[in-house]
This record gives sequence, C-alpha cells and structure tokens, in this order.
Amino acid sequence: MPSNGKTQWKGKTRGGVLGYRFFVFFITRFDLRVSYFFLRFVAFYFLFFAPRAFSSIYSYFRHRRKCSVVKSVLSVYGNFYALGQSLADKIAIQSGCGDKFTFDLDGEDYLREMVAGGRGGFLVSAHVGNWDVAGGLLKRINARVHVVMLDAEHRRIKELLGDVLKENNVDIIPIRDDMSHIVRIREALEANDLICMHGDRFLEGAKTMTVPFLGKDARFPQGPFLLPARFGVPVTFVFAMKEGARHYHFYAAPPIVPEHASNPKNREIAVRGLLEKYTEHLERILGKYPLQWFNYYDFWR
Repeated sequence: MPSNGKTQWKGKTRGGVLGYRFFVFFITRFDLRVSYFFLRFVAFYFLFFAPRAFSSIYSYFRHRRKCSVVKSVLSVYGNFYALGQSLADKIAIQSGCGDKFTFDLDGEDYLREMVAGGRGGFLVSAHVGNWDVAGGLLKRINARVHVVMLDAEHRRIKELLGDVLKENNVDIIPIRDDMSHIVRIREALEANDLICMHGDRFLEGAKTMTVPFLGKDARFPQGPFLLPARFGVPVTFVFAMKEGARHYHFYAAPPIVPEHASNPKNREIAVRGLLEKYTEHLERILGKYPLQWFNYYDFWR
C-alpha cells in the first residue's frame, strides 16, 4: 500500500508481509471481486492512518490538479483504492491468472520497430497505472524484457510473492552499489533486449534534473534518460493504465534515438531533451487517469 510519504522516497514500499499474504490468499483462491471488496475498507483505513501519504497525495489533487477540498479528499480515497486494485491485479497476473484480463494496445508497432532495429532499447515508465501487467503483453513482440529496480525492492518482491510468481519473459536487474547492473544492462542491449526503468523516483544523493511538471518545478532522476544517451539506443515511454475491473490500456510513445554524445555538455542537452519529452507524456497520461498517480512523498518539495 502507500509508501511512508516522507520528504524523500527511501527505496521501500510500505506494507507488511501479513497484509500481502492476506491478499495473495484471497486472489489465488477466490475471484478478484472478493479482494476488491476488502480493498474498499483497506483504502478507508489508510485515509485516516497514513497521514504522510495522505498529505502528499492530497497536495497533488488540491494544488496540481486544482480540485476543491472535498473533491481532493474523495480523490485521495479513490487513489488508495486504485493502488490496492493495481497490487491485487499484479498478484493475479503474476500468479498465472493473466487470461482474466483484457487489453487495448496503443503503440505496439513502436516496440516491434525497436526490436527490429537490432540494438535493444529502453522503456521508461512511471509509478502510474500498473506496469506489471505489461510483462505478459510484451511476449507478443518476441523480446526479452529486463526491469531495473532497487535491490531492496527486488528482495522484498521475492519475499512477498516468490511462492506465487510464475515464469514469464521479464527479468529483474537489481541496482547495486558495485554498479554491476550497468554491465548487465550493456549485455542485455547487446542481445537486443529491452530495458525498463521508472523515471519518476530517486533516492536522495542521486543525480537529478529539475524541470516543470504539472505547473511547478520538480526533480527527476537522470539515470533513466542518461543511459539511452550514453549507449545511443532508442528509448520510448510506456504506461499501462487501468480502465475497468479487468481491462487495461497500454500506451507506447514513438521511439526517440538520442544522439550519442561523448561531450558532457552535449550529453546533458540530450538528457534534458529526453526528460522534457517524458514529462510531456506523463502529464498527458495523468490528465486522462488522475487517480492513478502512486508517488507518496513530497514530489514538488
């Protein structure tokens, strides 16, 4: 459920093992609608007992989306409920129940174009919607996908969901202090694989860039936009958004091939250009799905 909502994101998501096991039990043994029913009460609980998460997401609706006080509170509840549904859907899909969902696909040809290019590429997403549902969809394009995430998050997912996860075409590359993940990313690109990263969270101390986002300056991590520029491979922006109880809409933007720049100044220009394009697409997605923004900390501090 919501992260701790502190000023900086700490690299872990709030939620105890018992709570996740509870939903794993219901999702793997009963219909998803049973889990959705219980999630209404869970979302109501977090409305009162997750003050920091409430404050950060309330600020998003009140100040960035310009909602009234009442609508902002109701939207926070809807947001918590949407997050719970996305977690339930993730467990259902990764435990082998993906055939219960339907999808619309916008931009599938763009991904096929990247694979046909023979150089691999980057898929940059965000903490919106439900990226995990896209893993099964990407089997259609016959490409191996590697998701880059913090090692702490990787270990937590294995701890919580390891006994229900089924085999799929998505591999995890954990980010580690020894920078071994860079070697694995290079090897994946050489194999014409796709690398997926989120572009809207960073740990304090990481290199960032500041750009306008939803009407106010915000910091974004450099890494997801620096790596495509460094390797000179295509990058696209992808989002999987929930539109119904069991229906998702997948979006992929036209690929961008950044000019490979060895000069630090030119590379910074290329990185900023990619970041600005990313925030344009992310703003457009959040305009259509405002309840599905799942960053629970002071993003615009």
